[in-house]
Amino acid sequence: MGRLIVNIAVTANGAFQAPAPEPQGWLVTDPGSMQAGLEMWQAADAMVLGRKTYEGLSAAWPQLADVPGFEAYAARMNGMPKYVASRSLTGPLEWNATLLDGDLVKSVSRLKDEHDGNLIVPCAGELTRDLIAHDLVDEFRFNVSPYLWAAGPRVFDGLGPVRLELLNTTTFPSGVVCLCYRPAPAATPSAG
Repeated sequence: MGRLIVNIAVTANGAFQAPAPEPQGWLVTDPGSMQAGLEMWQAADAMVLGRKTYEGLSAAWPQLADVPGFEAYAARMNGMPKYVASRSLTGPLEWNATLLDGDLVKSVSRLKDEHDGNLIVPCAGELTRDLIAHDLVDEFRFNVSPYLWAAGPRVFDGLGPVRLELLNTTTFPSGVVCLCYRPAPAATPSAG
């Protein structure tokens, strides 16, 4: 059975929108964090996307195929299967993508049954909130850049309490920290 993993790049204060690299933006990278990210994508079976994320990524990644340092990432992102949840798009979709049919919970549950590997959700929008609300997320990975960023919404603004259990952390020389969590069992008390 596949595992649904939400993977989000954020600042230390939770900004997630428009993760542009320094100096124009807040996204900090180094060879170790880039390699860890690439390995995660290479091990994944597919992506699960909302409409806005699909439209943004499908416009950007094909353009990065020949950009030095992004070739391997672009090859994986452009080649892997994608499943798109949308109430407004109609198929067929481009960029090796398939529109999810009908009820989101049934569609994603079916995907998890059909795949043995990881299904990556690279966003924090409406789709991710719905997946969390229906207990479909198996793991959260936050790649935290060492920035406080004033602009943009914060990750999961307005989402009710969701207790998480730490799986592991990885700290990179640039100050980027990857935090991996899973939803805690219902009986896990919160600290504090």
